[in-house]
Amino acid sequence: MNSSPATTGRQGRSLAPLYLASAVLAGLTMPIQSRVNGALGIRLGDPVAASLVSFTTGLILLVIVSLVFPRARAGAMSIPRALREKRFPRWYLTAGCVGSFVVISQTLTVPLLGVALFTVSIVTGQTLGSLLVDTLGFGPGGRRRISVIRGLGAGLTIAGVVWAVSPRMGSAAEIATLLVPMAIPLVVGFLMGFQAAMNGVQAQVYGTPVAATLVNFLVGGILLSILLLVRLPITGQPEALPTQWWYYLGGPLGCVFIGLSAFLVKHLGVLLTGLGMICGQLVGSLLIDVIVPAPGSVVNAATVAGTLLTLTAVALASTPGSMLRRLRS
Repeated sequence: MNSSPATTGRQGRSLAPLYLASAVLAGLTMPIQSRVNGALGIRLGDPVAASLVSFTTGLILLVIVSLVFPRARAGAMSIPRALREKRFPRWYLTAGCVGSFVVISQTLTVPLLGVALFTVSIVTGQTLGSLLVDTLGFGPGGRRRISVIRGLGAGLTIAGVVWAVSPRMGSAAEIATLLVPMAIPLVVGFLMGFQAAMNGVQAQVYGTPVAATLVNFLVGGILLSILLLVRLPITGQPEALPTQWWYYLGGPLGCVFIGLSAFLVKHLGVLLTGLGMICGQLVGSLLIDVIVPAPGSVVNAATVAGTLLTLTAVALASTPGSMLRRLRS
């Protein structure tokens, strides 16, 4: 017996907190992945080579999963048929390039901006892109009305991130001189909203987010390979690969991030998925800076308060309209 739309809607609402917690969990993997890939980039002497290693290890893991698990295998085998039948626009495959663009923007702008301004720029772009994607109905969950409350939650999320990273930001005059390089991660963050939507559509077509993540890693790996080959005559060969196992965790962590994102956008929408992941990124960064601080890391009252404001903003944005009406009455 099929469930009615009303029953399905109630089930979706009851699972919303679990979905949102999953988005935060996915976001927690990002700062860990950044720390691992950053260390690998230093070890290899080439951040692009490190990113390619990360994409390769993630791709190997996804191939193994697709061979071992029947549903993942069926999803992988459906990829050629879905492309042949044009069940989604083929340019959706470019979602895999956005992860590469994130790496490229880090390479180009973090030395100029620092991590704090880079974070503010990419989070602002990610939030704006997610708002637009949900408004247009570009993702698998269709069009989602952006209420005043959700818009306020998105704005407070950006404010919370700015507050959290403010101890590492320079003066207003210094920031003004960096507006042009700040535009690069801003655009990349904007594209991340569309990446999540395109991966979500592919996951729906293939029947599993594993297949969508597999395609994502394959396309991104090809782009990074081309970039590395183009740079090779200029930069020379990277250093030998390290033997320590933890240097290769970046790829599997990326699989978790992209796979969960592709799954969650159908249930939460792109905006709420993105806000949850941003929240996880801030919380994860705070925990890493407290437990295993890197040189130059700063944790003070502003860092904690900004993170708490971001948590509050995401909770506000996820509050159902009916509950808000009850609170006002």
